[in-house]
Amino acid sequence: MATADRLSPWPQARVVVAGLGTSGFAAADGLMDLGARVLVLDDADTAGNREKATVLQLLDVEVRLGSGATAQLPDDVDLVVTSPGWRPSAPLLAQAALRGIPVWGEVELAWRMSLPDRQVPWLAVTGTNGKTTTVGMLESMLTAAGLRTSAVGNVGRPIVEAVLDEVSYDVLAVELSSFQLHWTNSLALHSAAVLNVAPDHLEWYADAAGWPPGATDPMAAYAADKARVYTDVHRSCVYNVQDAATQRMVEDAEVVEGARAIGFTLGIPGPSMLGVVDDLLVDRAFIEQRHDSAIELAKVSDVVPFAPHNVANALAAAALARSFGVPPAAVAHGLQRLRIGDHRIQTIAEAGGVRYIDDSKATNPHAAEASLSAFDHVVWVAGGQAKGTTFDDLVARVAPRLRAAVVIGVDRRVIAEALARHAPEVPVNVIDSVDHGAMQQAVEWAATQAQPDDVVLLAPGCASLDMYTDYAARGDAFAAAAKALTG
Repeated sequence: MATADRLSPWPQARVVVAGLGTSGFAAADGLMDLGARVLVLDDADTAGNREKATVLQLLDVEVRLGSGATAQLPDDVDLVVTSPGWRPSAPLLAQAALRGIPVWGEVELAWRMSLPDRQVPWLAVTGTNGKTTTVGMLESMLTAAGLRTSAVGNVGRPIVEAVLDEVSYDVLAVELSSFQLHWTNSLALHSAAVLNVAPDHLEWYADAAGWPPGATDPMAAYAADKARVYTDVHRSCVYNVQDAATQRMVEDAEVVEGARAIGFTLGIPGPSMLGVVDDLLVDRAFIEQRHDSAIELAKVSDVVPFAPHNVANALAAAALARSFGVPPAAVAHGLQRLRIGDHRIQTIAEAGGVRYIDDSKATNPHAAEASLSAFDHVVWVAGGQAKGTTFDDLVARVAPRLRAAVVIGVDRRVIAEALARHAPEVPVNVIDSVDHGAMQQAVEWAATQAQPDDVVLLAPGCASLDMYTDYAARGDAFAAAAKALTG
């Protein structure tokens, strides 16, 4: 399977798909289209999985659901395609490794399925925070340039679907998580960006058996998986000038000869960078006279909602778009026509001079800090599943902005203790209830602490699955409480 592509003899291959989520279903469907003999395994015998299983079984795909379905890897398997959330230590994947059976993710499968005759350039984005927003901006810029494109990957739509789509795309805007990158080995992208690197998902990397070569601890393993996106890039490796780790990744990457390092910065850009000058986004990378001049791409005011980290996201998206030849006017038009989705610095309500802002998408401390740093005076609503991360550095840096804080969720004490250590003067309310009423209590208490011109900000810094189905449901609960309170 080392060199397999779309034209390989797939009818001779038996492939196990681990997991029947969105990517697993797409992988099974794509493999069936290639003629492979497919077996899907998932321990979750849910109504949703049974519905998907029925569809696949009509296509002659074998599906096994229920407790123990993934405990044993069957004999005579040529390839395992795993869902991105599966850790390498999962029994099915560990058995595959011991038997020398290749394990791919849906991203790797999609890349192989595009070769050799359906290859479309990929412009990829990874990083701890800002991926979805940046990919949305990139897709809008590409569309404004008249290109046929689609936002795919971790953003929601599996890449396999785009590869099998009847539409002939010019380019794909691809969001890639560290989980997805972990299970890749042959990507050779047109251009790629790492937006930032901060502690997140460290519990996934706690098992040394899953670390990439050379990684010495969970954080190093996480960063090493992010860095995979630069391998064999042949046009532009886009990095964050303010995040030295991303520049080191570019310096260490094995790229195609001629690939360029392109920086983005909120300051004045140097040559081969994009940055900000006099409230303008400018390009000093993709112009001939980059050593002594720059070209305007857009106005800072074109970035909505405005926040410093969103401007950085826009610059990263612009760098990728420009690497593909998108003209400056399309960068501006793409930003102007884009509206960021719900739960990303979204103003929900306002009363008495206090704004209630939902940034439920801020699911780790780095994202929460970026959100908090966009405002001068904040009553902070935080908490959930900390995923092995700590909050001491975040609290120490944002303490002057905090009017008060209220914490909820399973790891509420982690945040409360960091606040006690680094912001002892800030009033803190720890809500021990872990039912859905906790959010209402949090918002009601936050309102009593807020003063005119303050914001009550939901920037949890944590995952949501301890209390909600996802970050969107958590944001909806915050919005409902804020609207009920303000009328």
